[in-house]
Amino acid sequence: MDSNAVLKALAALAQDTRLALFRLLVEQGPAGLTPGRIADALDVPQATLSFHLKELAHAGLISARQESRFIHYSANFEAMNGLVGYLTENCCRASGSCAPACAPECNSRQMPRRVAARAVSTKRRAA
Repeated sequence: MDSNAVLKALAALAQDTRLALFRLLVEQGPAGLTPGRIADALDVPQATLSFHLKELAHAGLISARQESRFIHYSANFEAMNGLVGYLTENCCRASGSCAPACAPECNSRQMPRRVAARAVSTKRRAA
């Protein structure tokens, strides 16, 4: 992934509604959701949702597919993994090995999101 694509993706995700939208689509997997179901889940007006879907699609983070009369939006997992890879490809490069602080928490998947987020932010403040 080149730096221009990374900048577009990060800019698209740097907004509360779009970030929530993208995370919702990631949770849904390749099946995705229709705009109506997305609007209901996020409690966002259709016109606002349309704008945010356009921004994420322009950044290459989501894609749309037509199924009969419905459009289903889903996360572009290749782009998501490319973004994460770009951000972490040089992790600990200067030291030659990754420190434990760079490794993801093994038990963070088992904790509720908010608790896991607080645990990570607390560790960052302590460092």
